[in-house]
Amino acid sequence: MPITLTIPEGLLSSEAQARAFARLTDAVLDVAGLTGNAFMTANVIGSINVLPAGHVLAAGKPIAAAFVELKLPEIALATAEAKRDFIEKATDVIEQAAGGRIKREHIWSNIVYAPEGAWGIAGQSYSNADLVGAIQNSALS
Repeated sequence: MPITLTIPEGLLSSEAQARAFARLTDAVLDVAGLTGNAFMTANVIGSINVLPAGHVLAAGKPIAAAFVELKLPEIALATAEAKRDFIEKATDVIEQAAGGRIKREHIWSNIVYAPEGAWGIAGQSYSNADLVGAIQNSALS
């Protein structure tokens, strides 16, 4: 379940980036009710894109901003409440990591869903039912 964090240079130190990404991972697992599930934990992946300061823009102008994108299968975080919870937690994580160097209103998040059967892990295509089965089997182990 990839998370992409995009920030300008200088907003977060390398250490703060790593801590923020770990906390974003925890937020996904928490909101999904899957904290401690080995299958899900291993498959929350992602990247941190650090762009030159002038390449992060809002209203067409450079700004200290952050973008958090979460990609999931359709079954994950399917409720409006789960989506709101993740977005709130993600915003809190970045705001705290930046320590006052970013305004809350300059943190944007979005959630993108993969269509049924379009989720791949280790070369295997998973349907929603396959993912639920893998998650449940991991919880039983």
